[in-house]
Amino acid sequence: MEILANYGTTLVLFAAFVGFVMAWGIGANDVANAMGTSVGSKALTIKQAIIIAMIFEFAGAYLAGGEVTSTIRKGIIDSSYFIDIPEQLVFGMISALLAAGTWLLIASYMGWPVSTTHSIVGAIVGFSAIGVGMETVNWAGVGGIVGSWIITPLIAGVFAFVIFNSAQKLIFDTDDPLGQAKKWVPLYMFLAGFVISLVTIKKGLKHIGLDIGSGEGYMYAIAVAIIVAIIGKVFISRLNFRESKNRRANYINVEKVFAVLMVITACGMAFAHGSNDVANAIGPLAAVVSIVGNDGEIAAKSTIAWWILPLGGFGIVAGLALFGHRVMKTIGTGITHLTPSRGFAAELAAACTVVVASGTGLPISTTQTLVGAVLGVGMARGIAAINLGVVRNIVVSWVVTLPVGAGLSIMFFWMIKGAFS
Repeated sequence: MEILANYGTTLVLFAAFVGFVMAWGIGANDVANAMGTSVGSKALTIKQAIIIAMIFEFAGAYLAGGEVTSTIRKGIIDSSYFIDIPEQLVFGMISALLAAGTWLLIASYMGWPVSTTHSIVGAIVGFSAIGVGMETVNWAGVGGIVGSWIITPLIAGVFAFVIFNSAQKLIFDTDDPLGQAKKWVPLYMFLAGFVISLVTIKKGLKHIGLDIGSGEGYMYAIAVAIIVAIIGKVFISRLNFRESKNRRANYINVEKVFAVLMVITACGMAFAHGSNDVANAIGPLAAVVSIVGNDGEIAAKSTIAWWILPLGGFGIVAGLALFGHRVMKTIGTGITHLTPSRGFAAELAAACTVVVASGTGLPISTTQTLVGAVLGVGMARGIAAINLGVVRNIVVSWVVTLPVGAGLSIMFFWMIKGAFS
């Protein structure tokens, strides 16, 4: 208690700094999940992808990031063990942010797409289990999160498989692929707009004072989806197509239509990613601010300070602008050859999965979700279409992330504890 009274402001400033570093690492590494498929399929240039991601990542973090934050803060460790030693929880959360942020920066520099959720969960479990006691960890909660890492790639893969096959049957396998694309793509745009706007309206706007009812929320989501579909139809009508009876030339025209759709799903995936993964940075930071602000009292539920969500949003944007292109290349071109239609199926599937998880408060790994979706598209084309070597390397980087995050966190915990004690 005495430490919090004497060094409270210093600890909050330090936590804000390492929270920003963590958000920076999320932007640098996980932007590939939102934009890698768009760049890999050549629907967007890297510059365009970064500009779009800046806008929608920040919007997702700020408007819909509040729901997941409570889960990552309270679901992993049992805060009741820290009631008499709140400063230990403060030290631990700061060390977890510093550990996860450090690992993400290393991985981003190397171009490895690792899981930010793995990083922060491993770091929190590490300091709590080894630094304080094994009993402090809510192992059942951790088990649920670990279970989601297996389930969500499967869900995303199934979504992607179904979406890709629907496009094949409705558009590519018909006598008039271009005509069918003009007919069906606006419907896909409607679906993307509906899913993303629904979670924003129903879950994301509560913390800024807008609590919209269920029926009203669906009506607003449908209205937004209709607007998105109309805008998409207008853009498609302005495209220049090279008329030809050659089937290959017709496929190129169809991919042009899907490129418009890719921009819509890229925006949605960036928004979904921002809403879900900002919690990895601001959850521990919110806990530190709450404990210091309440004189060491660990509140069961506390309001997130007004400056925390923007800090997380700005950190994500800064990271993706400076380092994002490195990991983007790995996801966009490494796993399987992507065209706009394939990339769209992967992105829409991943966006649906992430948005649903964000709305239910489950902190999933967007990295694993998108890899699962891309694999789903690859499986729809046959196992030979997947670069198994790249997939193996990605999986190995995921396995390494948990112990590295835990190890760094334990080391930083003892260092910070020693410095302030």
